[in-house]
Amino acid sequence: MRPRYHDLNSHLRSRFGCRVQKITVDAGFTCPNRDGTVGRGGCAYCNARGSGTGAYASGVSIAAQLETGKAAMVRRYHAHRFMAYFQAFSNTYAPVERLRELYRRALAVDGVVGLSIGTRPDCVPEPVLDLLQELARETCIWLELGLQSACDRTLERIGRGHDSACFMRAVAAAHARGLQVCAHVILGLPGEGFSEMRRTAEALAAVAIDGVKLHQLYVSAGTRLAALHRRGELRCLTQDEYAAAAVDVLERIPPQAVVHRLVGDPQPDELLAPAWSLDKAGTLRRIEAELARRDTVQGRLCPAAGTDRLP
Repeated sequence: MRPRYHDLNSHLRSRFGCRVQKITVDAGFTCPNRDGTVGRGGCAYCNARGSGTGAYASGVSIAAQLETGKAAMVRRYHAHRFMAYFQAFSNTYAPVERLRELYRRALAVDGVVGLSIGTRPDCVPEPVLDLLQELARETCIWLELGLQSACDRTLERIGRGHDSACFMRAVAAAHARGLQVCAHVILGLPGEGFSEMRRTAEALAAVAIDGVKLHQLYVSAGTRLAALHRRGELRCLTQDEYAAAAVDVLERIPPQAVVHRLVGDPQPDELLAPAWSLDKAGTLRRIEAELARRDTVQGRLCPAAGTDRLP
């Protein structure tokens, strides 16, 4: 059976000839949407924990985090090559020399063959992009930029602190340096329907995005969305609606773009809604079933694709 989308595991196996697993790293960063530079309190869906573990603040070094992660990935997946994923908050939000030190520490760990660096599109000034270009000459680098939506009204509603044009400029600047860019997109944001989510996918196709990471909107305790949820003012997508929206996106992004993720992983002790967010396997099955029902593949409706074949 032919693959219906270009998944990250297959992409990395093709490049490195073996299974490569990502290991999350908490490097102690903050965010300009929290420290007052852009805003305070973060985006509507983000709490004080963000996507971090607090490991760095607890004194656990980057190397130690990676060694612990490696042991788990060897046990679970028999993997021996790894990508260090700088995930928590904005991982380019520091002086360049500090960034160089942190990234080099991760790359010095045995078996680490590259970095994925999650950040905001307003946190990639030219010196940071120059550093990433320098590293990309030596190793695999993915720059992961949070877009969430290409609709400016939505970005304002969720308090992102930047517009879609900021993201597009950041992608163009990264591409000018030969960097791979993965866009983060949240499906089911307040005020958005299927047309807005499709529009975001079309915007990503227009900039020839290299990778996409999809995430369902879920409500975590301690967020501004939690207050809306308590008042009954927020409706989350159903599991089937999310599967349909995810396939809509897959059909519209470039066929060669790497799908890094199709569904997010909430912290179970923080999740308020929707409950199906804890059923990752079931959600993936529904996405696969929707792809089969439509008999469709990634990029089928992408104007630039010109083909329904995957690379």
